[in-house]
Amino acid sequence: MNDIIIKLQNIGKTYQTGKISFEALRNINLEIKRGEYVAILGPSGSGKSTLMQIIGCLSTPTTGNYTLAGKEVGGLSSDELAKVRNLYIGFVFQKFNLMPHLTVVDNVALPLVYRGVNDNERTLLAKEILAQLGLSNHFEHRSNELSGGQQQRVAIARALVTNPEVILADEPTGNLDSKSGAEVVNLFNQLNAQGKIVVTITHDTDLAKHAKRVVEIHDGKISN
Repeated sequence: MNDIIIKLQNIGKTYQTGKISFEALRNINLEIKRGEYVAILGPSGSGKSTLMQIIGCLSTPTTGNYTLAGKEVGGLSSDELAKVRNLYIGFVFQKFNLMPHLTVVDNVALPLVYRGVNDNERTLLAKEILAQLGLSNHFEHRSNELSGGQQQRVAIARALVTNPEVILADEPTGNLDSKSGAEVVNLFNQLNAQGKIVVTITHDTDLAKHAKRVVEIHDGKISN
């Protein structure tokens, strides 16, 4: 069994605006194995967000090869990338990205809609994950009725409901107070202990130190 789940080889990403081109990533080589907890650390403008988008199949590289769970994904279409994301990756964002008009349960169940899971099973799975994260009393609440820490736990539940191989978190504690941030870090530790790959994208050295491996990026290149 191949333990390398994420493999980036000589990845480059160039953005073109008219006659102006900007090289956001240059010659990125990175491997992440099953069960790892990795922080990708870099300041604003370092290329870490572009790297997150490529790892998360939200964008494709200009050059190089990206293999996810043994499948080359660098040249896939938008529809194909969406299927890969739904199968392998659970996203946690700084701004939570919850749908304000949906209940907590419906927010968490949303990724299962794209898998064709029926309504009853979606609801059951969403409630099960929410209960595990201590949110049993909030099933019918809307996101604006929750604290920031609760909203982020809902977002983590949404990331987990499809049982993905990889949890990809972009500045997951950036909008939280210190207590809520510590709770989220503890959740990531638990998920990693259960065998999930956890990848956090951050500029925060305090958050990064909780990972088992830190990958530093500067000026579009990995520097360690």
